[in-house]
Amino acid sequence: MVPKQKVKKLGTISVQDTLVYIMVSVSAVDRMMDEKEMLRIGNIVKTLPIFDNYNSDQLVNAAKSCRDILQADEGLDAVLGLAADLPKSLHETAYALAAEIAAADLSVTAEEVRLLQMLRNHLGVPKLTCAALEVAARARHQTA
Repeated sequence: MVPKQKVKKLGTISVQDTLVYIMVSVSAVDRMMDEKEMLRIGNIVKTLPIFDNYNSDQLVNAAKSCRDILQADEGLDAVLGLAADLPKSLHETAYALAAEIAAADLSVTAEEVRLLQMLRNHLGVPKLTCAALEVAARARHQTA
């Protein structure tokens, strides 16, 4: 049995909250928080090991906090700064989660593409790695 991870902190915000902020930011960037995107965020939090011991109350609180941050001046920059502060080992994970949410509704908007580019730059994830993660995310959401 794999031991449960504890919620890790980045200063005053947990790694898990930061990952939620990234996903919520991608969902909100086009001003249309699609139901498919929100459901996908919930499913990711329920199933990925990085979110072990992270509950639905924490998810709701993080989503609300992220909304408040995004409504402030320079809010997106604040979220991108938090992303850049993630441990290097989670940079690809953060980008993969962002790509997953962008692909969830099978329609990646120009705003989502731009946010993915900004995130890639802040995280320092190579372009080819990002392209592979984006293709994989789209493939997971395709229907017949």
